[in-house]
Amino acid sequence: MPHDPLARPPFVRVAEVSEIRPGTSKLVVGPFDKPMALFNVNGQIFAINAVCPHRGGPLAAGTLTGSVVGCPWHGWTFDVTTGQPDHPGGHSVAAYDVKVEGGVVYVGWLTR
Repeated sequence: MPHDPLARPPFVRVAEVSEIRPGTSKLVVGPFDKPMALFNVNGQIFAINAVCPHRGGPLAAGTLTGSVVGCPWHGWTFDVTTGQPDHPGGHSVAAYDVKVEGGVVYVGWLTR
C-alpha cells in the first residue's frame, strides 16, 4: 500500500502520566522525531513545540503558571493548551493532539 503524504502520522507513545506531576513538564520526542514539551495542567496533559520561537529556548524547562509556560531564556509566554501567546501580538508555537490511555501518554500531530 503506498504511503499517503497527506495522512496524519499515528499517535506515538511518549511518556507515562506518572512521570509528569501536575504543574510540571517533560521533554519528549513525538511523531517524525519532533521535540515536544508535555505539560500537566490540573491532571490534563498538553503538548506543544519544545522550542521557543524567539531564540530557541527550551520550553519544557520553563516555569508553568496555570496553563501558561514562560521560556527560561527570555520570558516569552505561551498557553500550553493552545500554543498561543498569552499576550497580544506574540508568536505562537505548535500544539499537538494528546491522548492518555491506561496511564500512557500518546502524542499525535498538530491540533490546528
